[in-house]
Amino acid sequence: MAAKFLPYLLAGISVGGQYALIAIGYTMVYGILRLINFAHGDIFTVAGFLMVYATASLPLTISIPLVVVATVLLGIAVEKIAYKPLRTAPRMSVMISAIGMSYLLQNSMWYVTGGLAKQYPALPWISDTVTVLGCQTKRVTVVTPFLVIVLVAALVTLIQKTKIGMAMRAASRDFETAQLMGIKINNVISFTFAVGSFLAAIGSMMYFSNYTAVTPTVGAMPGLKAFVAAVFGGIGSIPGAVIGGFIIGICESLIKGAGATTFSDAFTFALLIVVLWKYEEVLEVLGYVGHLIFPFLLGGAIAFVLNVPMNFIERHLFTEKVRKNKVSDKLARPVSLSSVLCIVVGVLTVVIFGVVPQLVNTFGNLGQSITQFIPHAQAWGEKRSFMETRRLSN
Repeated sequence: MAAKFLPYLLAGISVGGQYALIAIGYTMVYGILRLINFAHGDIFTVAGFLMVYATASLPLTISIPLVVVATVLLGIAVEKIAYKPLRTAPRMSVMISAIGMSYLLQNSMWYVTGGLAKQYPALPWISDTVTVLGCQTKRVTVVTPFLVIVLVAALVTLIQKTKIGMAMRAASRDFETAQLMGIKINNVISFTFAVGSFLAAIGSMMYFSNYTAVTPTVGAMPGLKAFVAAVFGGIGSIPGAVIGGFIIGICESLIKGAGATTFSDAFTFALLIVVLWKYEEVLEVLGYVGHLIFPFLLGGAIAFVLNVPMNFIERHLFTEKVRKNKVSDKLARPVSLSSVLCIVVGVLTVVIFGVVPQLVNTFGNLGQSITQFIPHAQAWGEKRSFMETRRLSN
């Protein structure tokens, strides 16, 4: 039973990561403008078509950065055309403009492509087939969750540690006050759209590496599901959007694995209705369930990570020639597991008994030095203040 659902679980993790990348764009724009960028799913689709046409005449080393830059510029252009002129307009007018921009992009793609599906190019390395826990899958399935974690960590660092991030946080708290304090709101909003479009371009590469047919309306459903993920995780919260994306992707794939493919899309929108209906109760239940399943998720993540070096050791120590011996074949997995565990224990031992004590001693000595320095600094400051006061009085 577990082996039957494992491919669907892996696919769900991959698709969930792609939903998460799109959902971050929704939640960032909402955090500042308090509105939904309905054209975001179409920007995701345009990125797919740009890759198709770019790779037709250019090598991938040029096509990939070119598509990312073009998608970012498209996101900025959408903001300048559809949102900036309506900065002080009623919210309904801005929403209508966003929907209009979505249809404009869709119809432009219909006009350019003639409505025909285009084959997405195979990206090297991530499109290769690998074996994970005995299941054949594309490498993009393994790469996507780690890539999402890295990008989210970089984004959170950007928002928390940089000047533009501080401006984004100020604008999300109080738009008008941020303007009065001298923050260039238009630049902040354009930057927000640029970041969201960048993530949409990366998500597009991951998504179409699995689902290679690109049509003018293909981004509508992933866009809607990413929107539901953003709402489910608490719209305006980046970690919440990521968690929502993974939950929806995994549940959708498991429903398909259970044979109820027809209801996989319905589940997403049923979830949206439930969340909007009983939002606080849903969050409370999710918190309780999260505490229950966290140990299992942690164990699965550790097993998933350890499986990579285990497979490496197994391939290099137990070649096909060695595996012809039945005893060696049976020992391959236990020996690989034991080797990896020994390496992990060795590294942890060195860190705990070698590195950590040195760090503790270093910070302890630093603390003592600071403690001893503070009285001297205070005495020096008082002496300087006394001498300055005396000089001025003279």
